[in-house]
Amino acid sequence: MRQIDWAQFGLSAPQMLPVNGIDMAVWDTNTPSEMPPVVLCHGYPELAFSWRHQLVGLPKAGIRAIAPDLRGYGLTSAPDAIEAYDLDTLTGDLAALLDAKGIEKAVFCGHDWGGLIVWAMATRRPDRVAGVIGVNTPYTKRPPIDPIALYEQRFGPDHYIIFFQKPGAMEAILEEDVDKTFRFYMRRSSVTPLEFDARPEGKRNHAFQLALQNFDKSKATHPLLTDAEHQVYVDTFTRTGFRGGINWYRNFTRNWLDSADIPDLVVQPSLMIMAENDVVLPPSAADGMEKYVPDLDRVLIKGCGHWTQQEKPEETNSAIAEWMHKRFGGLRTS
Repeated sequence: MRQIDWAQFGLSAPQMLPVNGIDMAVWDTNTPSEMPPVVLCHGYPELAFSWRHQLVGLPKAGIRAIAPDLRGYGLTSAPDAIEAYDLDTLTGDLAALLDAKGIEKAVFCGHDWGGLIVWAMATRRPDRVAGVIGVNTPYTKRPPIDPIALYEQRFGPDHYIIFFQKPGAMEAILEEDVDKTFRFYMRRSSVTPLEFDARPEGKRNHAFQLALQNFDKSKATHPLLTDAEHQVYVDTFTRTGFRGGINWYRNFTRNWLDSADIPDLVVQPSLMIMAENDVVLPPSAADGMEKYVPDLDRVLIKGCGHWTQQEKPEETNSAIAEWMHKRFGGLRTS
């Protein structure tokens, strides 16, 4: 497997840290700042590399940025056991990362699944959280029933989250042609959420596993990544496979069960960054968040699909930087 030249993306090589029983790959800008650092948490199927534009851009605004490959991804350890990926463990990784860095509190910024983790940090590890930034992923109240049962009731057995519960099934589809997988996933949105919802039910793309199998990569449109960026994902996931990341989905029920006594309230200052054209996590998903996140600011990034920090990096950086300076002060450096 070829070595990745991080310097071509303006990045240094990651630091490997022992945290919470695993080895974690961490990119840290070490920017001097009076503000708390921002810990950038990626989603599925992403990497710390997904925050490359923020690792370069946020230091210019005087913000220290830290981006780990989360458990199961990239250069970080990927235990086999499904239960090694529940929210208690994942938030424990982030608390241990702060310990390893000698940091008392940080602002946690998460996209997609990383968003679920950073909201969980606010409620499960509140003593380590100075603030929260959700990118596309809103805070949601604990559902009244097991979320897996809820997904199946609403969307049927073909919904991708239901399919992901079968160990090995989705991995086989994703790993058959990793180049195809990322040409399918990493695309700019070509429809709005309203247009997506207006499609006939049989054509709606909730069953991503079926859409991927039927996808012709030679006809891929709306590419998001450069060839070099695309190759980082392909090389990395060819080496690691997808089991670690998918195991996060296999803990929905466990996470729901162990959250029964956790209050549905985020008391830390928070920012919700919404992407206008995200059909998976549309802006409307954040409606009513103020009931559970009373100290909340919002930013809408127009013309942007699901992969916000990669698709609209300047807008994302500006939203984070302006909010950080507004809420935490500090001196802007260049």
